[in-house]
Amino acid sequence: MTIRFNPSRGATLGVEWELQLIDEGSGLLRQDAGRVLADLPSLSEGDFTKLRHELMESTIEVVTDPCHTVSEIVTDLSASLTRLREATALRGMRLACTGTHPISDWRDAVMAPIQRYAELIEEMQWLARRIQTFGVHVHVGITHVDKAIPIINALSAYLPHFLALTASSPFWKGHDTGLASSRSIVFGSLPTAGPPHSLEDWAEFEGYMDTLLRAGTIRSIKEVWWDIRPHPDFGTVEVRMFDGIPTMREVGMVTALCQSLVTLFEQQIDRGYALPRPATWVVRDNKWRATRYGLDAIIITDDSGRTAPLRDELYELASELAPVADRLGCAEELKVIGEVLEHGAPYERQRAIRAEGGSLEDVVSATIMEFAENRFVGPREVVHAGTT
Repeated sequence: MTIRFNPSRGATLGVEWELQLIDEGSGLLRQDAGRVLADLPSLSEGDFTKLRHELMESTIEVVTDPCHTVSEIVTDLSASLTRLREATALRGMRLACTGTHPISDWRDAVMAPIQRYAELIEEMQWLARRIQTFGVHVHVGITHVDKAIPIINALSAYLPHFLALTASSPFWKGHDTGLASSRSIVFGSLPTAGPPHSLEDWAEFEGYMDTLLRAGTIRSIKEVWWDIRPHPDFGTVEVRMFDGIPTMREVGMVTALCQSLVTLFEQQIDRGYALPRPATWVVRDNKWRATRYGLDAIIITDDSGRTAPLRDELYELASELAPVADRLGCAEELKVIGEVLEHGAPYERQRAIRAEGGSLEDVVSATIMEFAENRFVGPREVVHAGTT
């Protein structure tokens, strides 16, 4: 089969941010996305919508227009969030974003009234029913179809970096899973999810998709939910590895990271260099290490099995990409990597609240505060809140 790729003009950007609807009184997820979207028809109806349903009614996805810079992404998201906050407040709800909700039970979820979601539930059953999870997807434009697969292969080496910086789902149904990201396991259990397959070029990608379609494994290439995948219609590489991200500052950070990496790889291809292509076992092993240990992971750095602390690798990566980010105008957003390494990734901030004697309800309060105020919240701000 032939899959037409619509090239982008440079490293254009798009972001999809899946938000939680949280009841003000109970702190539990509210299954009210349909009502909220109906309150905002100018953003949720038409050919291109800024606010959308996701699989569960507890989720509203905020989608940007195509942008050229990270600052444009932030401005676009902020405009949609202003309207969304107004609508949810009137219905007694607050917004937050973490990979999973710490205390809500997936069995209480209500599926969104979308036919393709009903078909997914029917096909996947329990695997899909429990996907009450939240993530962030970043699209970066690619200027030529021949660059897409080499760039995806090269980006796969950074799955642990992407996940550890944003891991935000240590809790599942009121229990500490012992993982930095339980979402990675829950969503990754789908048959066509997980790390991208290591392919040679676009022709091999077309052949593989054709095989999956003929075998009946998928009905559309959109049902291939790799952690990083090409999006032919948009002419982008879509990075889907990120857990739910609690603050706009961190969304800007990962957008800057993706744009800088893709730009660097495009430049290397243009100069005649072959991009790195890590072994499949390394990619999968490193993803697991970040899923379990987050920023404390010791990751594999080459096919011979050498290892290094992920924190050290992230410091080096931020330094390496700084000149690229400066040229793209996203240097300040990229620097937030250093702040996350200093103050803790989202899963660490959540566990710090529990370590100080806080409850999971305090954790929910902190995630709401982080989203609303666009800053990291410390344990003392929420533990024993309301006492004198």
